[in-house]
Amino acid sequence: MTAIASPDLPAAADAIDLADRIVGKAVRELAASGGPDVHQVLAYDIAHAASGVATARSLLDYGAKGEVEAKITCAFAADMLHDLSGKLLGREAEWGVERDALADVHAFMVQFRAPEFLASIADTAGPRHLDDDMEMVADTFRAFASNVIAPHAEHVHRTNGDVPEEIVTGLAELGAFGLSVPVEYGGYSEGGDAEYIAMVAATEELSRASLGIGGSLITRPEILTRALVKGGTEEQKQEWLPKLATADVMPAVAVTEPDYGSDVAGIKVTATPAPGPNGEDGWVINGVKTWCTFGARADALTLLARTDPDRSKTHRGLTLFIVPKPRGDSHGFELSQDPIDVDGTSRVGKMEGRPIDTIGYRGMHSYEIALEDWWVPAANQVGMEDGLGKGFYYQMAGFENGRLQTAARAVGVMQAAYEAALDYAENRKVFGEAIVDYQLTRAKLGRMAVLTQAGRQFSYAVATLMGKGEGAMEASMVKAYVCKAAEWVSREAMQIHGGMGYAEEFPVSRLYVDARVLSIFEGADETLCLKVIARQLISAST
Repeated sequence: MTAIASPDLPAAADAIDLADRIVGKAVRELAASGGPDVHQVLAYDIAHAASGVATARSLLDYGAKGEVEAKITCAFAADMLHDLSGKLLGREAEWGVERDALADVHAFMVQFRAPEFLASIADTAGPRHLDDDMEMVADTFRAFASNVIAPHAEHVHRTNGDVPEEIVTGLAELGAFGLSVPVEYGGYSEGGDAEYIAMVAATEELSRASLGIGGSLITRPEILTRALVKGGTEEQKQEWLPKLATADVMPAVAVTEPDYGSDVAGIKVTATPAPGPNGEDGWVINGVKTWCTFGARADALTLLARTDPDRSKTHRGLTLFIVPKPRGDSHGFELSQDPIDVDGTSRVGKMEGRPIDTIGYRGMHSYEIALEDWWVPAANQVGMEDGLGKGFYYQMAGFENGRLQTAARAVGVMQAAYEAALDYAENRKVFGEAIVDYQLTRAKLGRMAVLTQAGRQFSYAVATLMGKGEGAMEASMVKAYVCKAAEWVSREAMQIHGGMGYAEEFPVSRLYVDARVLSIFEGADETLCLKVIARQLISAST
């Protein structure tokens, strides 16, 4: 029997440093040869490699806290190096490195990618090492998720049902929607990294029970909260933040359009000045938004619109609005307003929502929403005069946090998938032996545990950075890396279940289809890598 290697953190640190240097050379090569727009495949691979390196580096402190932690750190570092070697093989010149660039860490990879080593950590995901206050947060939301969310998860998924109102009201009572709302506006945020880590811990536990009716409920209020904190007037903060904290207002995000997804700067929906029913200042909004999740149930839309008709101004011509609306039916809705006078013509504002059926991520429902002369008071333009043309930046402030939160959602799905796979493997016997005792199963479970803990610890590290006003690039990295990892973890969990994994009798099939959306929303993986991470890496290298 092959001896199991002992963890070697200094070797892991050296290996991570080497990978970092290789990625740095590749970034400089990319910059010198035309950049991400010219070399898209290279830029995409570099972005993911850099994200893997950053994830591995975030584990070094974690690895110093115990034997299991050190094993997880070494296993992830070896996994990251193996992934990097696959990207390099046959393309060394493109990366600007020698063919033997990874020769010095070959022995490290052999040791810590060994099946026996991975199998040794199959049945432990390792401790989280949150402080007492954050453990209390996690425990509180785990209990709510288990007792309130989990009993509804499968039914809502299989029937394409709605989020039960008891979940929304229960989360409001727990203060889930006020985690990022400053205390002076009725929330719990006092600044610093604690609020970000609390959000990550809460989101993971809620997503562990259900992505569609749990973890994602926090995201939309969070995005609007961050946008208001960054650019809202004092009056707007006083008006909206207390309502967001208590779920008196549940918003949806209306940014994506049929022809413009991640290319936010190109959006076409317009907002033009128009008096209201009583002659008050305001705007009428025209156009179509899509992938507006929670759009029917929402009390308001966080809507980005073009206020400058000069399209050459791209993102500088966009403004952010809070668009109140009545709640509509989840199967589709048609809403109308009192008539207003637009250029001498009486017009009735209309809003129509068409649900978009999806393979997973059910409960909140996504919509294509058409707006025709929908009037919004001037007071709902975020930032008022100072916010005109700055909507893109306010929206991005919300999206940066949304990306971190999406990573936390992915970790929750991964944890649930790992737990489901481990439980099934321990109880399922094949040829008279529990499948958990087979080396292949144990190696898979070990890698699942490693990827899950790595994603969790990187999320904590990014939360700490964002609490200091930093971490914009790292927020994109954690989203890119962890969401892609969640697809593999949930797939293998499904595979361990065999035929029952393909049946709806076990929740693992739901976890699999839910995981697939994670690399698409909050910035599609390809666009995030090419337009954000790769460009930020180049900027940081010059």
